[in-house]
Amino acid sequence: MLIESSAHLPVALAFADDLFHSPTGKDIARILLRWSHFVFGITWIGLLYFFNLVNVPFQKEIDAETKKKANPSLLSRSLWYFRWGAVGTVLVGLTYYAMYILSGDVKNVNAIGGKDVNIWLVLIVWLLFPIIAFAIEYAIIMKVPALTKDGRVFAVVVAVLVILMAWGILWWLSSQLSTPRDSFASNRTLSIGVGGALGLIMLLNVWGIIWPLQKRIIAGIVSGNAAPPEFARRAFLASRTNTWLSLPMLFFMATSHGDWVIFGKNSG
Repeated sequence: MLIESSAHLPVALAFADDLFHSPTGKDIARILLRWSHFVFGITWIGLLYFFNLVNVPFQKEIDAETKKKANPSLLSRSLWYFRWGAVGTVLVGLTYYAMYILSGDVKNVNAIGGKDVNIWLVLIVWLLFPIIAFAIEYAIIMKVPALTKDGRVFAVVVAVLVILMAWGILWWLSSQLSTPRDSFASNRTLSIGVGGALGLIMLLNVWGIIWPLQKRIIAGIVSGNAAPPEFARRAFLASRTNTWLSLPMLFFMATSHGDWVIFGKNSG
């Protein structure tokens, strides 16, 4: 019985070998980066939706005494995971984008198109677009109450700002990754170029607006000296902006994998 059953063992092992492929060292690096990006992203965006869909309406229903008891512990802990989840998501995503997506298009345009494109220059200029967009948004939220008093007006302003940023990014990446005869800018590079820039604005909102203001709001609750009321409004606007920006951000991340070749000539 043992001999008969073991006679088919090589066939079973061959089937397992076809079913499972051991990763190479390069595969492991890419897998770990993508997996980490997902884990950090789930933590960050999950808490973003919790704050906006659950916590904001909940805070309106509880009294001041309950807020004083619950909020310092609740918000301090959740905001810790929130802000560091944002950092992990963007840093890992930026590393993956530079190493495995943008670099491929740069190599193609240099090798086939005969150009001499510097990937660092492409990355640095690309990063400037969301940084400038955030700086404008920051100035509006912190210094221009006329544009933030009505949330609908502020939403239009942000939408225009984001559209201009996206157009600038597409122009920059396409111009650098194209020759007079052909374009080497893949759909993945362009889609993530836009989606990743939205994610960077969201990160800057977290660390530049939401966390500094929330830290002072929490300190005010603990000390009994309430922070100025405009702090809560500004933090809310930045957080709500992130919630809305997360939708096109995730959309462009999804289209980068070929569900819809929205930009460029190919799916990368």
